[in-house]
Amino acid sequence: MPVIKSTSKELDLLARLMRAEAEGEGELGMLMVGNVGVNRVLADCLDFRDVRNLQQMVFQSPGGFEATTKSYFYQRAREQDRRLAQRTINGERFHPATRGLWFFMPTGDCPAQWYGQWNTGRYKSHCFYAPTEADCPQV
Repeated sequence: MPVIKSTSKELDLLARLMRAEAEGEGELGMLMVGNVGVNRVLADCLDFRDVRNLQQMVFQSPGGFEATTKSYFYQRAREQDRRLAQRTINGERFHPATRGLWFFMPTGDCPAQWYGQWNTGRYKSHCFYAPTEADCPQV
């Protein structure tokens, strides 16, 4: 059973976002980006109080995703990417993005904190960051 509601159009948006942000990181990297996206919809805290669906999450401004400014994001969703997106919508979680709300690709090591949020780990090029449970119990 899905952990968030989504339409077919929103599933495509998430699939396109996952591909555009992390295709070079393989399926697991893409799944982690999906975790961050789903977590942002689940969260009713911090920067995500007004994000209630995947459409709002993908295009949140400020604080959205750089990929939405690139033409690659606007290509049609592939079926394999849709399947990965559905897995994250269904609640599959992958460390270090399990409770992650942010990720970025540093030029060096992952900082212990990023904008006051703690690093939960690195996968290939991306560092993931999660709020404390006290700050965001819904995630």
